[in-house]
Amino acid sequence: MQFFQIALASLALPAVSSFATPKSASSISTKLNVATGAGGDLNGWVPDESKFAFGLPGSIDPIQAFDPLGFADGADLTQMKQYREAETTHGRVAMLAIIGFLVTEQPFNFHPLFGTADRDIGPAIRHLDEVRASAPIFFAILAAAIGAAEFGRSLKGWETPANLSGTPGDGNNKALKESYYPGDIGFDPFGLKPDNFEEFSKMSTKELNNGRLAMLGVAGIVAQELINGKEIFVNFGLAPDTFDPSSLPVKF
Repeated sequence: MQFFQIALASLALPAVSSFATPKSASSISTKLNVATGAGGDLNGWVPDESKFAFGLPGSIDPIQAFDPLGFADGADLTQMKQYREAETTHGRVAMLAIIGFLVTEQPFNFHPLFGTADRDIGPAIRHLDEVRASAPIFFAILAAAIGAAEFGRSLKGWETPANLSGTPGDGNNKALKESYYPGDIGFDPFGLKPDNFEEFSKMSTKELNNGRLAMLGVAGIVAQELINGKEIFVNFGLAPDTFDPSSLPVKF
């Protein structure tokens, strides 16, 4: 059985459980606009050092408080918020990547930009080869767009260097703002964000678990395509294998 097929089967249970309601949500205060430290809105989350991950959403049945490597055990509040910020951000990127992989490959082949709409350019891991040859300027634009997004995120959640004091390890060099909830950059164009923490916790847990699944899924897809150079639906036997690797400008 192919690598990705095994990975996909092993991920089926987490995919279902990601829509489960976290039991811990009801045990956390639903008070909104809680002032912490310098003051601010943490979406109603009240950090509690007696709880796993200081009471942040994301722990679900059947394995609550899942942390086999013990990252949460020795983390203080600042470090835990940084872990959650990284996890949330990478999960969102991975969810977008899953969509990008699946819709641009056989049988959909939706890649209308850079004169590739009528071409079979194979697995998604090869698409940037074609883009690099067709539109080199795209990489400069992509870097600028990513930089702008990250700059905006840093302004929203991170302290400026002028506001940091002390030496590493003394507890005063907090990188994230005390009033910043990890991952909440204020982007909600469809108004989906709940107005109470119990519902926010449920939605956040669903996002986290789907992001976790997506990170594992993307890793499986990339590994499988690197192994045999075939699109995922081709590996499943659900799409024809029509890609000719020699048609691309970069050979490997």
